[in-house]
Amino acid sequence: MKRTKYKKIRKLQPNFLEYSGSFPDVPISMQLFIYDESGYVEYNDLSMREIETVLKSSDPAAVKWFNLHGLHDIALLEEIGNFFSIESYIMAEILNFSRRTHVEELDEVMFFSVKAILPYSDEEEVVNIEQISFILKENILLSFQEKRGAIFNLIRERIRTKVGQIRKRDVGYLLYGMIDSLTDNFFISLDAIEDRVEQVLVDSRSNYQNEVLIRIEELTQELNDIKRAVTPLKEVLYNLSQQYEKKDDLFVISKSSIYFFARLQFKSTEILDQIEYNLNKLDSATNYFFSSQSNRMNEIMKVLTIVSVIFIPLTFIVGVYGMNFENMPELKSVNGYYFTLGAMVLIVLVMIGYFKWRKWF
Repeated sequence: MKRTKYKKIRKLQPNFLEYSGSFPDVPISMQLFIYDESGYVEYNDLSMREIETVLKSSDPAAVKWFNLHGLHDIALLEEIGNFFSIESYIMAEILNFSRRTHVEELDEVMFFSVKAILPYSDEEEVVNIEQISFILKENILLSFQEKRGAIFNLIRERIRTKVGQIRKRDVGYLLYGMIDSLTDNFFISLDAIEDRVEQVLVDSRSNYQNEVLIRIEELTQELNDIKRAVTPLKEVLYNLSQQYEKKDDLFVISKSSIYFFARLQFKSTEILDQIEYNLNKLDSATNYFFSSQSNRMNEIMKVLTIVSVIFIPLTFIVGVYGMNFENMPELKSVNGYYFTLGAMVLIVLVMIGYFKWRKWF
């Protein structure tokens, strides 16, 4: 079973753009949505110059979502930063994959970096953790992903079909919807992992091989990786909601949209609760496994002890009559051999009956 670990990334200099991710060969693609309640326009695979032209001629009041797949083209990132007037250190943060989930504000720009779980693969049983970055500025939301994925397809469909409230609300609600999609993937992955946890609980009661312990350890590591991604997300969402509750005029996220981020905080709490529940079940499976192993060993030792106790008097009799003394009357007896065997059988039966009576086995 494979597991995606947090990578140890070398430390990067501030304001210096350098790609340190795992997908240097991913085709770069850009997508742009411009929408309001009355309609939407979608642009795919445009050049940066074409996107600049479209944005300059678009309605300033319309919500705009710019999405970039592939982060290894440094020149393109610099061009995006220059066009949208984004500080170079924020653009550098997009390429810093060693940072935990965090949010930063500078003037009228909000930078949001999230450690997200991609849709869980049942075939490979892999937890894929990817950093996704957002930049929120006025009516524009920019999202940056290392590779193309289906994680935001539901958002795209809602924009196209005008399902839900996304076309009726501002860009802050769009950011909420995208983070909500990320948290939904946490639940999907945890549900798949929980099925494996239930199976390992069953196996720990019937399988005494070390393979069970290996599976328990792998599941524990996967859950801890998810916990490591969710815990800072919960902190960020809590601080964000608390910070904005004290403001009357929000320049980045409106008061009507910030309410939804508090809901995301509760969802992250539910995710952490589910993780702790599964970790406790795995801990219980470990304890039960070792307890079963101990009980099994005790049963084996009990059987061996009973056999040893039964043979103690038999060994004594054999030892007595194995001595080479000439004056041993029983050795001259015609039926002495049969009497001795009978006595030994009788002793065995009496001892077994006594052990049964005492319920020792």
